[in-house]
Amino acid sequence: MLNVPRVLIVDDEPDLLDLMEITLAKMGLDTQRAATVNEAIKLLDGGRFDLCLTDMRLTDGSGLEILGYISTQRPSLPVAVITAYGNTTNAVEALKAGAFDYLSKPVALDQLRTLVKTALKVPEKNTGIMAARPGELLGESAAMQEIREQIAKLARTQAPVHISGESGSGKELAARQIHALSSRADHAFVPVNCGAIPETLMESEFFGHKKGAFTGANADHEGFFQAANGGTLFLDEVADLPLTMQVKLLRAIQEKKARKVGATQEEDVDVRIISATHQKLAQMVETGRFRQDLYYRLNVIELNMPCLRERPEDIPALAQALLGKLGNGRNIHLDTGALKLLKAYAFPGNVRELENIIERALALADGDAIQASDLNLAPSPGFQASAKMDGPPGNLQDYLDKVEKEALLKALEQTRHNKTAAARLLGVTFRSLRYRLERLGIE
Repeated sequence: MLNVPRVLIVDDEPDLLDLMEITLAKMGLDTQRAATVNEAIKLLDGGRFDLCLTDMRLTDGSGLEILGYISTQRPSLPVAVITAYGNTTNAVEALKAGAFDYLSKPVALDQLRTLVKTALKVPEKNTGIMAARPGELLGESAAMQEIREQIAKLARTQAPVHISGESGSGKELAARQIHALSSRADHAFVPVNCGAIPETLMESEFFGHKKGAFTGANADHEGFFQAANGGTLFLDEVADLPLTMQVKLLRAIQEKKARKVGATQEEDVDVRIISATHQKLAQMVETGRFRQDLYYRLNVIELNMPCLRERPEDIPALAQALLGKLGNGRNIHLDTGALKLLKAYAFPGNVRELENIIERALALADGDAIQASDLNLAPSPGFQASAKMDGPPGNLQDYLDKVEKEALLKALEQTRHNKTAAARLLGVTFRSLRYRLERLGIE
């Protein structure tokens, strides 16, 4: 019996305790039960446990007290909380405090079994996982150290995570690290660029289709949800999903089921959702371009990636790593002038832009040192470029139009007149960019 996992279940409803105890016993697990915060803490002090399931509302306190106690005294012990139906506020509070996952009452036994199986495979906390490895997020700035700490914490939960941040700031790398450090690491990480799929193919790509479902469907096809079953589905640029697809995605996330196009039955899918976008989802909800209910489902916990201009101290290490990656074995370095210029640059395209700059400089550099002239940096779009204007602004609107026009032209030049990329670079929507170009008479 020494190797049988032990689960502490805490709830003030005897019927629910009985139900969970029977269910876990059928799974071959040993259980201990408590009805109050004090009873739970006494049991935790006196015994070994591999998982704790606790209700949020108890007669003598809150499940958050148990969670806090475990976080300080038994930090390697995963905790899942049970919340009242529809009370996502408590669930989010618990997840942010370090809970592994949550269940809503009435407790669905299939979800309980899935949660317990996943929780018992969660890796213990390990300070070694904080170190960056090849292909991971680099940088020793305070901002990046905090990001890595958050990633390690998020890897222990099953909660949906929304990663925000500018284009090129490393959102997909962060998602991959969350997956790699989680109990789902042995299963697939499936990245999907939501803006790159034609609307007519979206349902088939996400949920799959049956043979003969439509013209050209010559065989059964697995969708992204089936491919990510047991693992993580990363929805990049989720803001680009059309409203019709948002409805279908919401149902799949809520019900944990997917129906292939042409099928009559749904199939269970066990997928953790991580989403990302450079756009402001909350603002899109306000303007009706993104469903509020889907927003709350995706944005249970938010991870905000810092832009590169906020952490210039990381630029030397990043540049050196990129030189090693792109240099094909060349023994080459950045001279003092080039490094100084890079640290002063605003990097509207963030780390992705730095990679492009380094790749270009490697092609231009003749010797074993990259000089400032090899970087071929263009002025950053925006007010920094307009600072060269001399004299008083005069008419304010004319002045602002001039600044805006210059910023737009710089962005278009930098993206080789790709309007979609220019909009992303400037942090505006494609529609907004098109309106501004028309208003200012830019062809």
